[in-house]
Amino acid sequence: MNIPTIVSLAPLLDRLFDEAEAAQGTTHAAVADLSDADRARMMRSKTDYRDLYGRLKDAPLAVSRETGALLYMLTRSSRARTIVEFGTSFGISTLHLAAGLRDNGGGRLITTEFEPSKAARARDNLSAGGLIDLVEIREGDALRTLSADLPDPIDLVLLDGAKALYPEILDLVAGHLGPGAIIVADNADFSPDYLARVRTPRSGYMSTPFAEDVELSVRIN
Repeated sequence: MNIPTIVSLAPLLDRLFDEAEAAQGTTHAAVADLSDADRARMMRSKTDYRDLYGRLKDAPLAVSRETGALLYMLTRSSRARTIVEFGTSFGISTLHLAAGLRDNGGGRLITTEFEPSKAARARDNLSAGGLIDLVEIREGDALRTLSADLPDPIDLVLLDGAKALYPEILDLVAGHLGPGAIIVADNADFSPDYLARVRTPRSGYMSTPFAEDVELSVRIN
């Protein structure tokens, strides 16, 4: 009996989650001089987010363990073969998605990361997990890196980069989404324009909050 990829990845994922939790103090220190209002404003801004994420260039900014498990399960249950991810960071979410692809028999995962040092860390982690062959890491501004050469159809999308850009990233991938395509948006509360769009049935999506900080949407036409 073959061991599922997600099971064999458990030691690597445990280490990466532990490192992310240990780095929380450093993450908080990077924005300690900002008020809560300033942080929220920068998260929602389509320009100031660059300063915020510049401060956090050494922070893992990982999905939760529960969200990671959700990503793997959605990939498997939908039998996804093509995935697009906005916001690679250190690659923890990418590992869950790629593990799902491997256990589905293979596929293609395009992920994009603005910070070169994070892209390098993600590449190392994916190599350590034996999944780099399934993943294309595009470095740079996602508004450019995801503007061309996307597969048809895209089965699953993860939005976990600059929250203010969620509507724009959805615009880039929307033409490649078929009925039943899944969109997972982490921390979507920081993108009210995105939520207003996907929660309007006439927009072509059905959407609902999931857990504490995830919006789960499905393309319905």
